[in-house]
Amino acid sequence: MWRRGGLVLVLLIAGCSADEPEPAPSVTPSTAPTFQPGAEGVGDPYFPTYGNGGYDVAGYDLDLRYDPAAGRLSGTATITATATQHLSRFNLDLAHLKAEQVTVDGAAATSAAEGNELVITPAAGIVDGRKFTVVVRYAGQPALLENKALGNGGWMRVGNDGAIALGQPESASTWYPVNDHPSDKATFRLAMTVPDGIEVLSNGVPGERETVDDWTTWRWTENSPMASYLSTVVIGQYRITRGTHGGKPMVTAIPESLPADGPAARSIARTGEITDFLAGHFGPYPFDANGGVVVDADQITYALETQARPVYGNTFFARGLNPGVVAHELAHQWFGDSVALSRWQDIWLNEGFATYAEWLWSEHEGDATAQQIFDRTYASFDWRQIPGDPTPERLFGSAVYQRGGMTVHALRRTIGDEAFSKLVKSWTADNRNGNVTADEFIAAAEKASGKDLDAFFQSWLYGTEKPS
Repeated sequence: MWRRGGLVLVLLIAGCSADEPEPAPSVTPSTAPTFQPGAEGVGDPYFPTYGNGGYDVAGYDLDLRYDPAAGRLSGTATITATATQHLSRFNLDLAHLKAEQVTVDGAAATSAAEGNELVITPAAGIVDGRKFTVVVRYAGQPALLENKALGNGGWMRVGNDGAIALGQPESASTWYPVNDHPSDKATFRLAMTVPDGIEVLSNGVPGERETVDDWTTWRWTENSPMASYLSTVVIGQYRITRGTHGGKPMVTAIPESLPADGPAARSIARTGEITDFLAGHFGPYPFDANGGVVVDADQITYALETQARPVYGNTFFARGLNPGVVAHELAHQWFGDSVALSRWQDIWLNEGFATYAEWLWSEHEGDATAQQIFDRTYASFDWRQIPGDPTPERLFGSAVYQRGGMTVHALRRTIGDEAFSKLVKSWTADNRNGNVTADEFIAAAEKASGKDLDAFFQSWLYGTEKPS
């Protein structure tokens, strides 16, 4: 991220339909398991209640309908999951929307809304390691999740015919039931039906559209596992440009309220060029589609690396061309999206590399070099702010971005260009579609360089005095 300042859910099993639930493992009385509730959060050190425990999601498949006039969302969603313990019940994150019916493997289950949690109790316990299917029927008017420290995120109505679902560190639970923490990545499919004449943009590869009775269904598919906060939907009046780049679909869009040849359109038109430049530094682009969406909404004063299709607030182009922000969000496709965090504390890994990508792009364009930007930032930075443990309140503070970027550049200078290039490309390849920690990155840096880097990272990530 770059900052300035009735609905039905169906949880499916791969290879197993809701009508044909997977047979339960054979259990004899002497080995009968003890079923326990899944945890109400994944236990993230910064946000212990984010996400849920007891299961692992494989995929979300949403079939939704949005009525802009009423602000009402409704439809179906299909998700795959596997139990990671003997489950007596489990939670899904769902804010503001009401569940109307729930089944587990085709059998009726009970459910209760507890704050922003949907607590589901199946008719029978789910054995550890078993794939299971949940169908939740729900509807309502989605809304924002309010967070004074981090900024609001989630579903936002825009004008009379639009809406945007966007936000970090959480947003997905405002428009579909979800395990809302980046440690549980899953594939994502969306079919969104809206009044004919309104456009819908989302993650991944575009599918076929169809119109019935003046309502059009738009389809999008992201087949690479995705952290839930990276899912998005943008609804409204947009100019969409479709093409291919590197043999993959390239979809960009700007709202009709902005000029077709203005700085926003011209900046995101360089998406393919910038992607190729970053691939030379980071390795092959990791997803099946690419692109970007500019939104013209007062609520969106940031850009977010939504997977395979970043979303940019128009504020970034108010003063003219800004390919730097495009480089930042595209760098996240490697650092933050394909290689995602296991815990929010390590967010400097995402933002440090994305900030450094801006510096590399500036140098490539013939503007300030990475070293010049480093020197300028190094001279003026408040070193009391640390990126390695920024605190939840400063998750998007300057230490995470600027000191994170300086840490990346200083690492390159310390281990040399050859070892740095080897490290970055092996890191993105070895951890593609996975989750990582800062400790794992430090170990990889030491392996690639053959150096003991404990003192280096302690100084740059945690020290409160200017590193030498």
